[in-house]
Amino acid sequence: QVQLVESGGGLVQAGGSVRLSCAASGPPRSRYTMGWFRQAPGKEREFVATISRSGDYIYYADSVKGRFTVSRDNAKNTVYLQMNGLKPEDTAVYYCAAGILVDTNSRKYDYWGQGTQVTVSS
Repeated sequence: QVQLVESGGGLVQAGGSVRLSCAASGPPRSRYTMGWFRQAPGKEREFVATISRSGDYIYYADSVKGRFTVSRDNAKNTVYLQMNGLKPEDTAVYYCAAGILVDTNSRKYDYWGQGTQVTVSS
């Protein structure tokens, strides 16, 4: 019943910045906890960040802490991932997901977007 669409990915040089957006659509509903995950070629899906329904609780993976910022605009039904100081190892397909509870485990999320590619060149 919830559809999520990521956008904003593309090519960027190391040290640059990218802002990803995830727009939610569907029938009227309450706000969800939102998570960001990424998956590089040949690698398992990795937790990036999560934000609670109100935005009061935010948690980041150690690998992105201090560089990435997750935020949400509930009036627009959109969550964002601002990525600064990008490194080649950040190259991956980035996915947003919606669930009931804050969690770093991808299996705890109920709805997923199609993903957007971020490629960081050195």
